[in-house]
Amino acid sequence: MFEALGAFRDHMSKIILKGFIIVPAEDLSSVKEELINHKNLTHDEPGCLVFEVIQDSNNPNRFSVHEEFVNKVAFESHQQRVKSSYWGKVSANIERHYEIFV
Repeated sequence: MFEALGAFRDHMSKIILKGFIIVPAEDLSSVKEELINHKNLTHDEPGCLVFEVIQDSNNPNRFSVHEEFVNKVAFESHQQRVKSSYWGKVSANIERHYEIFV
């Protein structure tokens, strides 16, 4: 029964990811260019509530990241899509600093 509750919670608990990324200078232009497409594709995903990636005004290589998905299933689906996307390739060298909240 507890396993069923855990599975139910995975489908019901909102997932929030917050943090920042550091983009190497040599990748900055390609990352910024593809980020537009990445944002649009993510906003279109089922279960995406919030997806913000904002360039820091003082450090152009740093971007704040805030993501919210309706549940773990939607978040994991997003992660899978990203791995096989062009964004996944372009962002391979990015330093990621995230916290995930359930």
